[in-house]
Amino acid sequence: MNTAVAPSAVTQSSSPTNAQLDQRRAAAAPRGVGIGFPIYADRALNSEIWDVEGNRYIDFAAGIAVLNTGHRHPRLIAAIRDQLDHFTHTAYQVVPYESSVYLAERLNALTPGSHAKKTAFFTTGVEAVENAIKIARAHTRRPGVIALTGAFHGRTFMGMALTGKVVPYKVGFGPFPGSIYHVPAPMDIHGVTVDDTLHAIQNLFKCDIAPDQVAAIIIEPIQGEGGFYVMPPALMVAIRALCDQHGIVMIADEIQTGFARTGKLFAMDHHSVVPDLMTMAKSLAGGMPLSAVCGRAEIMDAPAPGGLGGTYAGNPLGIASAHAVLDVIADEQLCARAERLGKVLTDRLNSLRATVPQISDVRGLGCMAAVEFAKADGTPDTDFTKLIVQRAQKAGLLLLTCGVYGNVIRFLFPLTIEDSVLAEGLDILAAAMTA
Repeated sequence: MNTAVAPSAVTQSSSPTNAQLDQRRAAAAPRGVGIGFPIYADRALNSEIWDVEGNRYIDFAAGIAVLNTGHRHPRLIAAIRDQLDHFTHTAYQVVPYESSVYLAERLNALTPGSHAKKTAFFTTGVEAVENAIKIARAHTRRPGVIALTGAFHGRTFMGMALTGKVVPYKVGFGPFPGSIYHVPAPMDIHGVTVDDTLHAIQNLFKCDIAPDQVAAIIIEPIQGEGGFYVMPPALMVAIRALCDQHGIVMIADEIQTGFARTGKLFAMDHHSVVPDLMTMAKSLAGGMPLSAVCGRAEIMDAPAPGGLGGTYAGNPLGIASAHAVLDVIADEQLCARAERLGKVLTDRLNSLRATVPQISDVRGLGCMAAVEFAKADGTPDTDFTKLIVQRAQKAGLLLLTCGVYGNVIRFLFPLTIEDSVLAEGLDILAAAMTA
């Protein structure tokens, strides 16, 4: 006897509450997909979200750095609508389209360095990371990859192997791909120097893997999930020199740092050296699923035809949205705006140090900034961090935490946020920190 529930038996409430929807979610979806806030979006505009109960929230999370151009920017909507009138999918490797070629040309010109480059498109950030590793291995014919502690590079098996944080990303999912090695990320606040990182790499070369067996070193210019630690210029120079010395591919993971977030189009624009490959996603297409790997033409051409691709790779709707994103960043001068708004944010955070002794550090570049909290003895204050997030959410402000100990609040509000809304959000934040 067929006991399956007929589709008509599954109904939607005409006006469900957040609590009702969360109960349905718990019954229908696995617990492994963690939920930051038990509120359900109904609509959004620029830097604000309204839930199904009509509650308004100021969005300092921006879909985890996806919405540098804000929710529903009219130019992105127009670009996507125009593409809908042409086609939504062909599979680029079956029937390609000019908009993808043009976007590759634009990114080749905009990314750091004047050398010949090529760009391949994918769907998610971790796909970009996986393909960057594939490309580096194909180019070097070597297996090894070096990443940093605290790094986040995605949730696939290769992504998890590269990620330098166990909870919650790796728990129960091993074993992971081999030939992946981690060295400490430099963090002055925690007493880890650039020399410590470089010494650890030399120890790897002596004890675990010869440098001529290392395909790539992958590094986030600013660690995202790891705690918004800015990688020092001296580290980038040293990594570049090591890669040049040993024929290793230097990969900059710009998935969270890219597209004006740091006050430059890419975070590597703050540095004097250029990576061989760059991964990008998140704000590349302003909410549409699109990612990319851009790099030196001779390295990008290492995989044979058919070695790269994907059914949805370079989706035309995402491509159209990405063109609009680049136009908005240029026309609305979002790099300069990120610098200005970032200073407003960090000045406000620093002004709170006198009344919030738990603040142990304020750091960042542009609008990729964070505040870290510690107890009087210097140990991470995770509980206080959680309390701030809870208080802020009750008052209508959405915040994200990060860091290995979850004691860092990161700020990722849209770069298009109205000055008045930013000021309102910072007032809520200050009240949550001093209550």
